[in-house]
Amino acid sequence: MGGRIFLVNVGTNAAHGFCSPIFEDRTFEFLPIPEDRRLPETLGITYRQLRSFYDPQQDILKYVPENRKDCTTHNDPEFDTFTYGDNCDFNSRAMSLRNVSRGDYLLFISRMELWKEGSATGEYGFYFPGFIHVDEIITSVRHSPERQVRERFSVNAHVRRGDSDSALWDSFWLFGGSSWSQRFYRAVPVTKQLCQNVFRTADGSEWKWKFDRTDLQTIGSYTRSCRCVLDPDIQSDQNKISVLWNWIENHS
Repeated sequence: MGGRIFLVNVGTNAAHGFCSPIFEDRTFEFLPIPEDRRLPETLGITYRQLRSFYDPQQDILKYVPENRKDCTTHNDPEFDTFTYGDNCDFNSRAMSLRNVSRGDYLLFISRMELWKEGSATGEYGFYFPGFIHVDEIITSVRHSPERQVRERFSVNAHVRRGDSDSALWDSFWLFGGSSWSQRFYRAVPVTKQLCQNVFRTADGSEWKWKFDRTDLQTIGSYTRSCRCVLDPDIQSDQNKISVLWNWIENHS
């Protein structure tokens, strides 16, 4: 577990009007964001086609608004072959991912809504759904990739977009995970206490928890942009890294 840790906010959130559901035992279903266009059926994956992580025979439409069920998803990250893509060259939110190296970790964080007895509760929290241990990086993809790359990343949402429209080979980056990558069986809670123990701002200061903001708002604000949050080459981070991985091991 020696690589740097980059925190990446993923999945549906308040802006989309629905979130990934989490249950009382912390099992969960990950709901990717909607695609910004409808892709051809041969390339796009709709919410109707998504299946439960725990029972592949079951769909997860119960957790999706009626008007979204046939929308194409931007299924990224995907936890089948462990890939992630982002527009690191021009999306300011993702530019720090240009510093990712092989052996680093993309630790995903997602806003989720608690469901009890088959119904949404309106209670939200942030959780880690999984991570990618980076084994391969493809930078600035501007055209259909060569066969070997295509085979590795064929199901990634950005590659599927490019296949649907050549204008969408738009200089995105691709990250492929090693066999160490995980989609957690149970979502790992991101609590105020955990954040105070392990995370700092880019200038090294502690997060500020203001009285007029909820913990949810504070965590969302500090994790909106992707960035390296822990570096094993920084001595003061080494204990924080151990605390984080122990927390994940004990809760996933």
